[in-house]
Amino acid sequence: MKKKFRVLAPFVIFIALTGLATAMITNRPEANRRPPAQAPLMAVEVQTIVPRDYPVVLGSYGSVQPSISSQLVAQVSGQVVWVSPSLRDGGFFAAGEPLMRLDRRDYEADLKIAEAQLIEARRELVEAKARAEQALRDWRKLGRTDEPSDLVLQKPQLLAAEARVVSSESALQKAQLAFERTEIAAPFAGRVLNQRADLGQVVTPGMALAEVYATDAVEIRLPLRNRDLAFFELPEMRQPGGRPGEGDVVIESRLGQATEWIGSVVRTEGAIDDAARQLHVIARIEDPFGENLQHERPLKIGEYVGARLAGRVVPDAVVIPNSAIYQGSYVYRVEQEVLRRTDVEILWQNDEEAIVGRGLEFGDQLVLTPLGQVTSGMRVAIEEGANPENDRPVDRLPTDSVVDGEEIRDKAEVDRRISQR
Repeated sequence: MKKKFRVLAPFVIFIALTGLATAMITNRPEANRRPPAQAPLMAVEVQTIVPRDYPVVLGSYGSVQPSISSQLVAQVSGQVVWVSPSLRDGGFFAAGEPLMRLDRRDYEADLKIAEAQLIEARRELVEAKARAEQALRDWRKLGRTDEPSDLVLQKPQLLAAEARVVSSESALQKAQLAFERTEIAAPFAGRVLNQRADLGQVVTPGMALAEVYATDAVEIRLPLRNRDLAFFELPEMRQPGGRPGEGDVVIESRLGQATEWIGSVVRTEGAIDDAARQLHVIARIEDPFGENLQHERPLKIGEYVGARLAGRVVPDAVVIPNSAIYQGSYVYRVEQEVLRRTDVEILWQNDEEAIVGRGLEFGDQLVLTPLGQVTSGMRVAIEEGANPENDRPVDRLPTDSVVDGEEIRDKAEVDRRISQR
């Protein structure tokens, strides 16, 4: 009996285990899986693309320079005996106003000598004419019927006397000029940049006495980026006889209190700048130091200023904020509640906005909400009544989220899974 039990026992155990395994396989439990959630993972703020005429405003910068800048130079020598109070650094002066006088006594003497020499030359000319007339009368008294020669009529002596008069007149004019040049003045109304000679100093011809500039206008040399040229009407492109329009450019100064001046673009430089490889235009501000100046302070020569130039008006432009552009080449838009990445072509851009050439159509919904690592094709909701100043997306996660078929209740884990997609 014991022997039979030992033989049958393994078979009984095998049959029992086989039945148990079959029952477990047949009746295994099934996981209660939820279908993927259709709820959006975040809400975004959008802007509907609509056409609008966009006036382009170009930004530039430059230094204020005078329209006319020159040096007062001595044309005669002498000692400085008088200096105008206006001839000081920063002083204003009128056109033709005396600014400096040199010792003129030597030139007064030369002027008197020249006057005396002219009187003597005129006396000699009168005598030469009288001798020539007397010679002609004598010739007639001799009964001669032929014409007398030039030597008989003393024409060479007459011409010499006339030449001495002309020479004396020129010498007098030269002495008069030298006398007048002892008083130094500028031919324009201006301002003194710096004074280089002062009272008691002996100056020589060609010596610089002061550096001055005109105050009727100032100019600013403004570089234009190559991509901006298509959006700006250069002065040479205007109609023949066309004049620059007031308000072509607004000059901004940040020296002390912010101040603005209205000017015009008057010309373009004749060549591309070799160093910057850019074209420069010249802006002009009229009467920056006038009595009717409305600003608290005038512009300073050499002052660094910014500029806003009125460019062309782009019709039916697609204009979007720079904050909606990623890596300068693509944006996100919402299409049927799905996030779509879209490549765009930027035609023109300033610090805040950009004009899009290709990639967006009128009616597209552009995403304005800053996005992190997101995937094109993710479902989103359009935020209602969004604040344009919001900088972060508003998450709209359900209490029980399903990611890749797995139910996750932890919000941080959901964000991590989405970012890894």
